[in-house]
Amino acid sequence: MGRIRVLVVDDHRIFAESLAAALAAEPDVDVSAAGSGPAAQRCLDRSLLDNRRYDVLLVDADLGAGPRPPVTLAAVPPLTEQRPVEPRDPVLDGLALVERVRAEYPWTRTVVLAERDDPMRAARALQAGASGWVAKDCSLSRLLAVVRGVLRDETHLPPALLTGVLRELTAARRHRTESERLVESLTPREQEVLRCMVAGLGRKAVAERLFLSPHTVRTHMQNVLGKLGVHSTLAAVALARRAGVGPVELVPSAGDVVERRGQLS
Repeated sequence: MGRIRVLVVDDHRIFAESLAAALAAEPDVDVSAAGSGPAAQRCLDRSLLDNRRYDVLLVDADLGAGPRPPVTLAAVPPLTEQRPVEPRDPVLDGLALVERVRAEYPWTRTVVLAERDDPMRAARALQAGASGWVAKDCSLSRLLAVVRGVLRDETHLPPALLTGVLRELTAARRHRTESERLVESLTPREQEVLRCMVAGLGRKAVAERLFLSPHTVRTHMQNVLGKLGVHSTLAAVALARRAGVGPVELVPSAGDVVERRGQLS
């Protein structure tokens, strides 16, 4: 299989670097650590530029949730010295990072590291694109088995979570089916307006994009809410996402392009 490139992403810096040090002791593993979602994004971007793609991301389930008590992985040696803490990046939580990796780096597998078993969150992680959910206090040998397994397209969950995760996924599928039926009841123009709502566009922006008057957009939005059986834009967006409705593609401004290039330099 060759050497496996792993990126550990955890905002508990001591844990991230300790785990990275333990994994680096394996002869077939190259490993790096990132202390936040945005830092992980920069590592992924640089890996593309250097033509050294990551194979597996180990992502903290509570990434971006703020300070937590220290957690140590079984058999992970402590660091001999600690590096200075860098300024915190803007929050990019664990599931958002998993979704971004699936969309932008589809060759990379993600495994979520969790402090506790949670069937609902594990199911959401799988839906977001994760290939596994592993307890942070598992043995190093178990974690390595999962890392190698997901590279063979295996999905790994703790046995105690299987029944709960299957129940959550089944319930989510039922909700999705009902949501899809409601979305299909919309006219093509109303579905277009709904996709604009999913993208976070306000009434004026939707009107400009679709070349409609604000009054007409308001009528379409009211019709969308009524047909979906919800009372707010947020509820409509949540239902749309359950149905698999994505946002309209937004054309970035020149400033956005410059900012993005600056991140890659």
